[in-house]
Amino acid sequence: MSRNETSIYEVILDSINDGVFTVDLDWRITSFNAAAEKITGISRNDALGCRCYEVFKSSICETDCALRRMLKTGRPVVNEAIFIVDNSGERIPVSISTAVLTDEHGKAIGGVGTFRDLSLVEELRREVAGRYEFENIVSKNREMHRLFDILPSIAESESTVLIEGESGTGKELVARAIHNLSPRKDGPMITVNCGALPDTLLESELFGHKAGAFTDAKKDRPGRFALANGGTIFLDEIGDVSPALQVRLLRVLQEKTYEPLGSVKTEQADVRVVTASNKDLADLVQKGLFRQDLYYRINIVRIRMPPLRERKEDIPLLAEQFVTRFNRLREKDIAGISPDAMAILADYSFPGNVRELENAIEHAFVLCQRGLIEPQHLPDFLRPEIPQIPAAGHSLNEMLARSIEAALRENDWNRKKTALQLGIHPSTLWRRMKSLGIKPPEPKGRTPKQ
Repeated sequence: MSRNETSIYEVILDSINDGVFTVDLDWRITSFNAAAEKITGISRNDALGCRCYEVFKSSICETDCALRRMLKTGRPVVNEAIFIVDNSGERIPVSISTAVLTDEHGKAIGGVGTFRDLSLVEELRREVAGRYEFENIVSKNREMHRLFDILPSIAESESTVLIEGESGTGKELVARAIHNLSPRKDGPMITVNCGALPDTLLESELFGHKAGAFTDAKKDRPGRFALANGGTIFLDEIGDVSPALQVRLLRVLQEKTYEPLGSVKTEQADVRVVTASNKDLADLVQKGLFRQDLYYRINIVRIRMPPLRERKEDIPLLAEQFVTRFNRLREKDIAGISPDAMAILADYSFPGNVRELENAIEHAFVLCQRGLIEPQHLPDFLRPEIPQIPAAGHSLNEMLARSIEAALRENDWNRKKTALQLGIHPSTLWRRMKSLGIKPPEPKGRTPKQ
């Protein structure tokens, strides 16, 4: 190429808003346009001659270089979402596309990459999400926004609150929001799942006990009401409390006093009580299974949490929130959810509500290694066109086993590399292999043990 042709070539590249760079077969940068300088904060002179991973410090440079993958497979990469690190150390979200550079004989001589700065897109997405977020509760549903409007007033009062709704609707998030917005926010918030303990243990858990109160009581132990002093106690699944224990709870709510098991001394309960139930307490009262006087006492302020099937407009918001969270927890850079996968999520009724949606996204994170979550990454039950595995409860394990074994084969059964690819610790990978029955092949030349 003549000097004049090179100059024209550079002018054309510099007129493009996307970053453009080329590399030779040693991964050294041979061209770097003006947009690439602007996005990375690295000058053309500093970039030329450097290996591309030294300049971009991308989230995939070490484990899954897009250029290397493209040259190996011959298939171009199109709009893959990743992060690069600019000259000041800031993570920049970009989408990258790659293609092979060939000579006049069709022989590969390097690669070309283009990348687009998605910072503004991310900023707008966060701004939009912020409009629908209240105390870590995400929703654009009209009923939920009415709840957002009244929560500060509810929190300011000392009245007992009853939160009703199906399992997995986010009742504890609302309870925590009430605590965080209340004058007691600097005090503790103590949560008790009343349905998780038998009656005798629950009584001790709530009110504490004195040494010798029962056989295993070796020393005094404060209860949850004592630990919540000055703050809030959240009694989840209160509908599972026995009638006998309901009497003691009624006294705490009416008189703000209680006695630990084995004690004759009355303790003061300086706590705000918030309760929740996934059962219809009014129906339990009619059936004689829940005390009417306790129901009236906890039902001073009642909040109903709508199930997810009644607020399907929240599914995209919640799903993206979970993607962000699992990216942080798993140290991954999953870009989001594809339109096809999102359509599947939006079409499902989610009997397990928000918790079931969260579990579905966590499942997808196991199978999706890069880019967007696609339909094949979602659990089987969300995709009716895929035959179900007959043995109930084993589909997830079988999918996990297939995914992990495929990653192991791809990395020649190197557990360290595989763990890095899957975003987990090598010891975690080894434990999952053992639990799923994945056995590495016998080394060549070694006779398997009989």
